[in-house]
Amino acid sequence: MKFAAGDRIIIHGHRVGDHERDGEILEIRGTDEEPSYLVRWTDDGHESIIYPGTDATVQHFQHGADGTN
Repeated sequence: MKFAAGDRIIIHGHRVGDHERDGEILEIRGTDEEPSYLVRWTDDGHESIIYPGTDATVQHFQHGADGTN
């Protein structure tokens, strides 16, 4: 799963009744073998480092040649 800074990550609920959570990827950390991402969550503005699993999807946005949106 490849993400880029500025993309929107969505974490789907694990159980019935769980809510989805989404945020903006601010920074790519880690390696290709063990990627991690700094994310700012839209529900509370909190920033955290995550290691997304199979419950994560991404909305890719068009990025400029210099990596900006």
